[in-house]
Amino acid sequence: MRDDEAEVYYSESDITGLNIEAETLDVFEEVLFDVAPELIMTNHIRLQDFMNTPLNELFPAILWQRPDAHLANA
Repeated sequence: MRDDEAEVYYSESDITGLNIEAETLDVFEEVLFDVAPELIMTNHIRLQDFMNTPLNELFPAILWQRPDAHLANA
């Protein structure tokens, strides 16, 4: 999402603790892919599940669709 008044992109997510604000989409994506997996591990997965479940089942996907450039900067 983009806050045109503040001139930042920001996150809306069901991942506990994922609160991103960034001036560019490139920075937003960098932060997203850096912190999201760790936040999922810390806040959404029990240790027992982690020990007994393959990682590809714990993390099937982080869904992110980059907005069209002309819409993102409108």
